Amino acid sequence: MSEETQITRALISVSDKEGLVEFAQGLAKHKVRILSTGGSAKMLRDAGIAVTDVSDHTGFPEIMDGRVKTLHPTIHGGILAVRENQKHRVAMESHGIAPIDLVVVNLYPFVETVASGADYDTCIENIDIGGPAMIRAAAKNHRDVTIVTDPAEYASVLKDMDENNGATTIELRKFLAREAYARTSSYDSAITNWLAGEQGEAWPKRVTVPGRRQQVLRYGENPHQEAALYRTSPERKGVTTAEQLQGKELSFNNLNDADAAFELVSEFDKPAVVIVKHANPCGVAQADSLIDAWKPALDCDPTSAFGGIVAVNRELDADLAKELTELFLEVVIAPAITDEAKDVLADKKNVRVLITGGMPDPSDKSVTWRTLSGGLLAQSRDNGVITREDCKVVTKREPTEKEWEDMLFAWKVAKHVKSNAIVYTRDQSTVGIGAGQMSRIDSSKIAASKSAEHKGTENSVVASDAFFPFADGLIAAVAAGATAAIHPGGSMRDEEVIKAADEAGIAMVYTGMRHFKH
Repeated sequence: MSEETQITRALISVSDKEGLVEFAQGLAKHKVRILSTGGSAKMLRDAGIAVTDVSDHTGFPEIMDGRVKTLHPTIHGGILAVRENQKHRVAMESHGIAPIDLVVVNLYPFVETVASGADYDTCIENIDIGGPAMIRAAAKNHRDVTIVTDPAEYASVLKDMDENNGATTIELRKFLAREAYARTSSYDSAITNWLAGEQGEAWPKRVTVPGRRQQVLRYGENPHQEAALYRTSPERKGVTTAEQLQGKELSFNNLNDADAAFELVSEFDKPAVVIVKHANPCGVAQADSLIDAWKPALDCDPTSAFGGIVAVNRELDADLAKELTELFLEVVIAPAITDEAKDVLADKKNVRVLITGGMPDPSDKSVTWRTLSGGLLAQSRDNGVITREDCKVVTKREPTEKEWEDMLFAWKVAKHVKSNAIVYTRDQSTVGIGAGQMSRIDSSKIAASKSAEHKGTENSVVASDAFFPFADGLIAAVAAGATAAIHPGGSMRDEEVIKAADEAGIAMVYTGMRHFKH
C-alpha cells in the first residue's frame, strides 16, 4: 500500500496566483489550516478563506522590506522535521514548532523581469531567496511533506487528497519533489546566466541550460530512439513557440526540418518561401508576394519538395494555401495565417500547420548548443550578414546590378545549406543547390546536375559558403552557366581562382565571411 501523509497545515506563498483561490478552497474542504504571506494571504482572505499570517505563526514580523519573512526556524523546522524521528519530535515540542505538511511556493518572476528590460537593481530584487529555501527543504523531506511549485499541479494534489481522505501518496510526493528541484535548478541557472552577461562574461566557468519539456515525441531521428522537445529561455519565435493548428503529431525530424526552414526564411525582408528536405533547402525564392515566390521556389527541385517542409515569412493567405494543397507536404510553418487559409488547409488533415506568432531575429546574438560524447559545444549564433558595401570585387569585370541582387540573395541561402555548400540563383530564386559534400567541386556539379532536370543553371550566379580552394570548383560552376560568383576568399590559391574567373569573363566578389554549417 502507498505511504500516505495527512495534510493538516499548508504554507502558501506564491507570485503566480493563477488557480490559487480554487486550490485553497479545495484544501479548506479537507480542513487544512493555511499559513500565508503578503498578496497571497490577502487574495485568500478576500475570497473568504481563513488564513494565518506567517508573522503571527512565527511570532516575528516581516523585516527588510519583506526580504526576511519565511526564513525562520518555526517555518523550516516545521518543513524539515522527520515525523518518525523521536529527536525531531522532541525538538518541535520544546520549541513550539508545528508541522507543515504542504508547501505551495512559486518564485519571484526573475526571468520575466529580465525579459521586460528592467534595470539591474530591479532584477536583483526579483531574485527569490526564501522561496527556493522552502522548496528545497520540502523536496528534501518529501517523505513527510508535499511540495507544489506550479499551478498546473494543483489538480493532481487535490485529486490525491480526495481519493485518500485528505492525504497524499508517496508516489505523488516523489514526483513533486523531482519537479521542485528541477524548478530551482532552472531558476538558479537563469540567474547565473544573467549575471554572467551583466559582467560581460561570454563563456563562464560553469553553465547550465534551463529547459522546460514541451512535448514527448513518438521517437527520435529513428524509431528505436527516444526523444522530447524542450523549450529554453530566452524565447525565440519558431517551432518551440508555435501553435499546431492541425495535422499528425510532430516528429523529431519534422521539428528539426521546420526549424531549419523557418530560420532561413527569416533572413529575407521581402515575402519569401523556403522549401526544406532533410534540414537542407531544396527551393528558395523571394518576390512581391508569397504566391509569386511559391512557383520559383518549387521549380528549383520539385522532386525533393515532395514530402518536404514549407516556411513563409508573411501571413499565410488562401492563394498560397490552395497551391500547397496540390503537393504532399509534412509541415507548413508561418508567423500567422488567415481564416480563409485555415479553411483551405483543413482539407489536408494530415498536414501539420504551425503558427509561430512572429519571426525570429536573424541578428540575434544568443548561444547555440550541440552535444558531443560527454560534453557540449557552445557558440554564438551565426548572425553574420553582409551588404554590397562589405564585398570586394576581385575580378576585372564588375557585377551587373542584377548579378549583385542575385549574389546577395544566394549568400543568404548558402548560410543555411550544409557544408560544403554551393547555391546557384537566378531572378531572386534558387535554381540549383549542392549540399553536404566532402568536395566543393562535387557540390558544384551535383547542384548543376540536379538543376538540369528542372530550371537549369544557365545565366545564374553562384554562392559558395567557403572559399574555392582550387580553381576547379569555380570552373565547374562556370561550366554550369554561372556568370558571377560570391564567396569568402582567403585561399592560398586565390590568385589562381581569380585568374580562372577573369579568363572565363565572369565577375567575382569576396565577402570576407565564411558560413560553414555542419
